[in-house]
Amino acid sequence: MPRNIEATVAWLAPGVFVVLWASGFIGARLGLPHVEPLTFLALRMAAVVLLLAGVIVMTRPRWPGRVAVGHSAVAGLLMHGGYLGGTFVAIGKGMPVGLTALVVGLQPILVSTLANRVLGERVTPRQWGGLVLGVLGVYLIVQDKTGGSAGLGAWIAAVTALLSITAGTLYQKRHGGEIDWRPGLLVQYGAAGLMFAAGAFLFETRVVSWTGELVFALAWLVLVLSLGAVWLLYFLIRRAAATRISSLFYLTPPTAAVMAWALFDQRLGPAAMVGMAVCAAAVFLVNAPSRTSGKTI
Repeated sequence: MPRNIEATVAWLAPGVFVVLWASGFIGARLGLPHVEPLTFLALRMAAVVLLLAGVIVMTRPRWPGRVAVGHSAVAGLLMHGGYLGGTFVAIGKGMPVGLTALVVGLQPILVSTLANRVLGERVTPRQWGGLVLGVLGVYLIVQDKTGGSAGLGAWIAAVTALLSITAGTLYQKRHGGEIDWRPGLLVQYGAAGLMFAAGAFLFETRVVSWTGELVFALAWLVLVLSLGAVWLLYFLIRRAAATRISSLFYLTPPTAAVMAWALFDQRLGPAAMVGMAVCAAAVFLVNAPSRTSGKTI
């Protein structure tokens, strides 16, 4: 990629990523009433694998070695299998979307804590303050949407999603930097798809109601999320520190809340508005250039 184009993509990527990633909650909301969660995700992964296989046949990228393929499979099981599967199953088992978002919203704190030890990344006191502030902002946004009851299975699924996206971010940062994105994502989605298919055959009826809403949701999640947003995420992981990348997830709940307000007329209360401002301040604190380094995402 020419330098001027890469610089433009790098400048635009964080904002575009947040919008695309947040839209995944909208796609899930549209699709899940018509299909069970693991069946939905298995269909999504199968469609992505077919598209990527076509891209690979046409462009013929260099195929990674056996070790790199293994790293891609592990990253896929964590970032797509554990995270998406845990999130969808938690919601399917009755956990409110707001509460699920609050649990997964702890991810930047976990990534930053582990990045100190696993990747040797230094997290400054200002960044720690921003990370803690982000948790507060996420809570303010979802605090009036966390009602309802959730059983032990839903909590286990949500915590699994949190741990999976945390471990997957660190694993991809450490082992996925030199793998071409096309075969890398093909292996990742293939591994996650096999996991979802096995889960669907074991635990679900696999009945699909092919409505217009489901087709639109599936197409959106395949093209915009699984290809567009995930490519941007890995592009950012390759260029920046794990702590800074993870802080962007604080902006997902406010962006999703605005989308839900615009599309579904869901109310945005005063606390949610304050929470959005707090999340934005948190991401600024984590990513503002320090005196010793001018690097940002």
